[in-house]
Amino acid sequence: MSDDIPPSRHSPHKSWVEKISHLLTGEPQDITDLLEILREARENKLLDNDALAMIEGVLQVSQMRVRDIMIPRVQMVVLPQEAELEAILPLVIEFGHSRYPVIEDDRCKVVGVLLAKDLLARVLQNKSLTVQQIMRPACVVPESKRLNVLLKELRTKGNHMAIVVDEYGQAAGLVTIEDVLEQIVGDIEDEHDEHEDKDYIFQRNAHEYIIKALTPIETFDDYFSTQLATDEYDTIGGFIVSQLEHMPTKGEKLVVDNLRFEIIRADSRRVHLLKLKITN
Repeated sequence: MSDDIPPSRHSPHKSWVEKISHLLTGEPQDITDLLEILREARENKLLDNDALAMIEGVLQVSQMRVRDIMIPRVQMVVLPQEAELEAILPLVIEFGHSRYPVIEDDRCKVVGVLLAKDLLARVLQNKSLTVQQIMRPACVVPESKRLNVLLKELRTKGNHMAIVVDEYGQAAGLVTIEDVLEQIVGDIEDEHDEHEDKDYIFQRNAHEYIIKALTPIETFDDYFSTQLATDEYDTIGGFIVSQLEHMPTKGEKLVVDNLRFEIIRADSRRVHLLKLKITN
């Protein structure tokens, strides 16, 4: 009878199945233990690399907060509420976004969101209308909100973008449903991504910059008069990973001569955004 079969003659996947059973019926385990089981499943060809990457992304999203992936305020493409529709057309055409934060006096105070489809529907009827007259209410979320909670709220309410506010109620940045999904499935490219990547470096003040990790290393060298380029990497993000010799996390720092880098956005797959401070 099957009950008399020695353990050694059972399926080679028995130990993995037992681990899953223990995970589901025994005491709660931590994320590290769960990932070990999932990676063993990949080794046993029960999961492929893409499936494992997505599962890891889901687990990661449950641990991350909005501040970890938001687009910083300095990078937001915004529209003044008093601007007439005809006046903002060139900017909307240039960037090609579907949604734009609307500000009152400065970027700290976002008062609404303009949808490109609303603009197209109204601009031909009355070009003198202002942004304020056709904007929609903004979805506002705190920096500390967990990404899995945000994703559920965005899907439930039908919102695609949320304005992120700090503890003082000022806009700190924005986050889109695409940003959250990219943490699970990787980069989602659209027809505008190549165009948007032309702006890689954003100056905050005389000594600080926000830099996309995808910035070509030659572009970085030309901008800052440095000589970091080699055949080992193509981007400044690749340079950072090469120097640290591991995939960095948010908050990690690297000093190279008078360049002080800080990771301000990264995930398990790659670096996204850097802060650079140039010292004397």
